[in-house]
Amino acid sequence: MWPLLGIAVLVVGFAVRLNPLLVVAAAGTAGMLAWHDPIYTLAAFGKAFNDNRLVASVWLVLPVIGLLERYGLQAEARRLVGRMQQATAGRLLLVYLVYRQLTAAVGLIAAGGPAQMVRPLIAPMAEAAAEGQAPGTTDKTRALVRAHAAAADNIGAFFGEDIFIAMSSIVLIKGFLDSVGYLVPPLRLSMWAIPTAVAALLVHGARLLWLDRRINRAAREPAAEAET
Repeated sequence: MWPLLGIAVLVVGFAVRLNPLLVVAAAGTAGMLAWHDPIYTLAAFGKAFNDNRLVASVWLVLPVIGLLERYGLQAEARRLVGRMQQATAGRLLLVYLVYRQLTAAVGLIAAGGPAQMVRPLIAPMAEAAAEGQAPGTTDKTRALVRAHAAAADNIGAFFGEDIFIAMSSIVLIKGFLDSVGYLVPPLRLSMWAIPTAVAALLVHGARLLWLDRRINRAAREPAAEAET
């Protein structure tokens, strides 16, 4: 019954709302210690980390991004957009949406992302553009711009990646179709992803252009209230 100790640790940890990563690690450690000695348990964790080091290497980028932000990356991005008189939040995010879809369509998923692109660069640039087009931007409007920046990244990657023939999503779809008796070539699946990607670009592109109108309207409302 000792191996069930890991389950107990898992239940208690989630019940008291501890950090999920620490809870899972502690539960796995407790379960393995019931069967093996500490050296074997440590070796098993080391092997798992080494086998999945490409996944873990993504987290090594986060400290680098944190240092860049600390030394003024966001401020420089804001100043760059501030010098563009015709820039608006919607137009800037529309350009990023097209960029994200095109790079995802050729397999460059890592060329964007919430942590490495949206937070340090895209969101601050979109906020600066919003402040330039509508001075006196409120915190509510800034939060709206940030949400649209994250949405542009997610939608561009989600609908663009299926165009790339070697993407895991294409492999998953093909495997499922093969299991139910439909033999469809991966290239054909990728071709059928193009109309969906175009539709997503048009729909979300329209939403981004509508965002500019929402920002301008939100800026006019306080001014109208002040006049009255």
